[in-house]
Amino acid sequence: MPQSNNESYQIHPIPKSRRFSLDAGYLGRRRHIVHGLLEIDVTGARDRIQDHKRATGERLSFTAFIINCLAEAVAGNPEVQAYRDWRNRLVIYENVNINTMVEVEKGGRKIPMPYIIKAAEGKSLRQIHDEIRGAQTDHNTTRESKFMDWFLYLPGFVRHFFYRVVMRIPQVFRKYSSSVLVTAVGMFGKGGGWGIPLANFPLSVTLGGIDEKPGVVDGGIEIRQYLDVTLSFDHDIIDGAPAARFTNHFRELVENCFGLDTILDPGH
Repeated sequence: MPQSNNESYQIHPIPKSRRFSLDAGYLGRRRHIVHGLLEIDVTGARDRIQDHKRATGERLSFTAFIINCLAEAVAGNPEVQAYRDWRNRLVIYENVNINTMVEVEKGGRKIPMPYIIKAAEGKSLRQIHDEIRGAQTDHNTTRESKFMDWFLYLPGFVRHFFYRVVMRIPQVFRKYSSSVLVTAVGMFGKGGGWGIPLANFPLSVTLGGIDEKPGVVDGGIEIRQYLDVTLSFDHDIIDGAPAARFTNHFRELVENCFGLDTILDPGH
């Protein structure tokens, strides 16, 4: 422990995984992002997830539930997952790939690791839940982990050149990432609050905190649970009307507990 002027301090190396965050900031400065702050009533969804835990002992991934709703909403509004190629054309794939972040332990540290759920619109909540749990427990075998292991050793200018080239070639970029990102910051604390990301995807969904407050239900006042969600759109790609239609669809799916009935009643 070095000492200077009678003050003690510690020096810790910055993990290589932080380079991924630095790259995200570099890419985010190049986009024209519009943020939307939402409060979504998740009382019904959380009650059903708790019912499932009491009945089976299994803790369903709330993030998996959100991704299941998100994939359905993107599939119904595909403009929000468009890529812009080097000829300034929009490329829109039929399948919905969603990039999420899972916390894993690596080198004695807990770090966020990207994981892509491919063709998420065709998967059930159960399948998405199992994929996320699998990525958390066996992350070293995922394609994303193997890619990051060598990619983050490259110098910054090489990584930046890679991004500039690959992100304008959708057919190549899609092999390494997706145009939709979900990240959950609310899992690390209690109470409400929004996260405002330096977004570097056409569509970024940031899950904030969950707060209890009065809400109107069937003309009466009840205490409800509201999830704070930030939707970040690249305005160079996504116009206001498609963004609004997507937002309404996404909210309806979450508040109507999309996909949870199949988990609670497999024969449903």
